[in-house]
Amino acid sequence: MREVTYGGAVSLDGFLAGVDGAIDWLHFSKDVHQAMAEYWKGVDTILMGRKTWDFAASQGGGRFGGPMRTIVFSRTLREISDAHVELINVDAANFVRDLKRQPGGEICLMGGGELAQSLLAAGLVDRIRLNVHPILLGSGIPTFRDAGKRVHLKLESCREIEGGCLLAYYEVISTRNGEPARDGL
Repeated sequence: MREVTYGGAVSLDGFLAGVDGAIDWLHFSKDVHQAMAEYWKGVDTILMGRKTWDFAASQGGGRFGGPMRTIVFSRTLREISDAHVELINVDAANFVRDLKRQPGGEICLMGGGELAQSLLAAGLVDRIRLNVHPILLGSGIPTFRDAGKRVHLKLESCREIEGGCLLAYYEVISTRNGEPARDGL
């Protein structure tokens, strides 16, 4: 079964972006580029919500090149002008559950916490990867929203990288019912 990974660069106090989507605090380094390049090798599908899509489009894209399948979930959008992007207006959890059963590579859940909240609540996120920056933003777009339950994680790895950032990789080990996410855990 395919895996869904959620994550991104976050402030120490848990924000993906500052107020009004500000990302001027992000520190890019060769370590980050290397980790991202390695991760993207296995990904063939990107999931994002409407707000993340709007931000990506405003930055000049949302297209990630190659055979990457990009899926945007929205209850309000009726169309997307990019023919390479699929717009899904049905229940995200059911769609992703079916998607995970299909052949393919890893699935990247990108962007803000609203879509992640619903997929975490449904027990559909397998891994969380964070690039934690040494800054307290105080407010902004939260990385996690209340999934309505505790989500248990197992640390896979953690290492310091340039700029005082930490790459922390976790495996999600429980579903919404508190049962193991994978057989044998």
